[in-house]
Amino acid sequence: MAMLQFISHYNSRYGYVSGIGAVLNGGCRWVQLRMKSASDSEVVAAGLAAGDMCRRHGAVFIVDDRVHLVEQLGADGVHLGKGDMPVAEARRILGPDRIIGATANTFADICSAVEDGADYIGLGPFRFTTTKERLSPVLGKDGYVKIMERCRNEGITVPVVAIGGILADDVPEILAAGVAGIAMSGALLNAPSPAGETKRILQLIERKQLI
Repeated sequence: MAMLQFISHYNSRYGYVSGIGAVLNGGCRWVQLRMKSASDSEVVAAGLAAGDMCRRHGAVFIVDDRVHLVEQLGADGVHLGKGDMPVAEARRILGPDRIIGATANTFADICSAVEDGADYIGLGPFRFTTTKERLSPVLGKDGYVKIMERCRNEGITVPVVAIGGILADDVPEILAAGVAGIAMSGALLNAPSPAGETKRILQLIERKQLI
């Protein structure tokens, strides 16, 4: 499991595909193509290009929500939000070898997703973020500490990735809470140099691992 995941987005300088290319050039090796309001044809067009780039960089390529497009795009797996297809149903469709991630906001969410066959959990949000509609209650550092402690006590070992409004300065304290990694979107894409910011975040993660 990569310790830095990029959740695709767009802004005035980068589209979905060019933004993914920028973070890949910065060293990110886990990409989730998230295009909530796009049509399937738009997702396929972007996904074929993004998937090809990910494979050339040796990066994991995950599609958000659209289980029915995973095979067509040659994706490594899918990430499912709380309102998307249930994890258990996606597992029946995709089989045992595809990666399935699930969004969680509480310890109960984690338990349910793990029981249904999720390979990793996206736990959040850390703080308010504008890149996601219908935001769940904000967890903050204390929320991660409490939930990760419960995971350890209950013997839950599925990787938990922090997500939601995370900035570079937050990385050390979030990793200290015991999560397996962090997911970022706007913090990378909106930086003056997304590739440079990706490198900086990876260096922060590496330094934290060495402590």
